[in-house]
Amino acid sequence: MPGANHRRVRCIDRVTCMGRLKEKTRKQAWIREGDTIIVTHGSFQDDKCDIIYRYLPPQADWLRKNRYI
Repeated sequence: MPGANHRRVRCIDRVTCMGRLKEKTRKQAWIREGDTIIVTHGSFQDDKCDIIYRYLPPQADWLRKNRYI
C-alpha cells in the first residue's frame, strides 16, 4: 500500500497498476490484500485505475462458484 488513497492492484489479466480509491469507497470499506474489487482503467494512462467497489468474501465466493470470475 503506497499510502493516501492509492493501492497497487493486480488485474485479472496479470497487469499491475496503481488504483485510487474513490471518496465513497474509502468511507464504506477498507481494501485489504486478497480482496476482490471492481476497477475502471484510465482512458489514457494504462498504469492507473479507479477502485469502484469491493466484494465481501461471501459475494466473491458466489461469483467464483457461478464462474463469473
